[in-house]
Amino acid sequence: MINTDLMLEKIVDETNFDGKIAIILGSGLSIISDKIEKSTTIPYSSIPNYPKTTIEGHSGEFVSGELNGVNIIVAKGRMHYYEGYSFDQVTIPVRLLSKLGIKYLIITNSAGSLQIDNPPGHFMIADSHMDFTFRHNSDNPRVNSHSIFHDSKLIEVAKSASENLSINTCFGCYCWTLGPSYETPAEIQDMQRLGGSAVGMSTVPEIITAAKLGIKTLTISCLTNYASGISTTPLTHNEVVSNANKFDKDFSVLLEEIVVKVSELN
Repeated sequence: MINTDLMLEKIVDETNFDGKIAIILGSGLSIISDKIEKSTTIPYSSIPNYPKTTIEGHSGEFVSGELNGVNIIVAKGRMHYYEGYSFDQVTIPVRLLSKLGIKYLIITNSAGSLQIDNPPGHFMIADSHMDFTFRHNSDNPRVNSHSIFHDSKLIEVAKSASENLSINTCFGCYCWTLGPSYETPAEIQDMQRLGGSAVGMSTVPEIITAAKLGIKTLTISCLTNYASGISTTPLTHNEVVSNANKFDKDFSVLLEEIVVKVSELN
């Protein structure tokens, strides 16, 4: 296990953060961090032994401050398993946030929709996940919907926020693949058969780690494209980031509403 004490010391010294809510932002999603007031920005590169982000759409920095009067810290960008990092390395942000005293974690990502009824521009509130990396065996992945992974109270908060704002949201199962190549149509059909709703190359390690640390977690996907076999054109990361930027304004409004509501929880 990588020692995070020096990383924690750097963040505490520069931010004096004492809030209970954090957000991890996915590819092309960043507007919410621009709305933080009294902010302090810490580049990942300035944190001792912290892994670097190498993927477009992940700026690689923590932003701490106030969002509508709520103390919050945001991780802009993440590390991915396919970048050559270990499970231990890609989950450093979650373990750091836990040591900071985070009680509620909102994990976001850009994902491909597996459902024709959930087009790009919709936001999927994850009520479950599946691990399609086959790192341990070749068995069919199982749906994980336990509340330790997907907090039922936070899901209700997100549902209420989206209804208040009349923002297009849906519910479903997030499928994690290793990447960096996109899935084949046959793989997508397998995910659909087993109950998958969206697919991406991150997030599940963070969900698993947060659960082990006792952090209540909400996962929301910005659906940026249809997955292979549903989409009629080849997928590219540029398309994902471009569409995430296009939908980020509404996504940010939704996150703001959720943060306010979560701050009112015990």
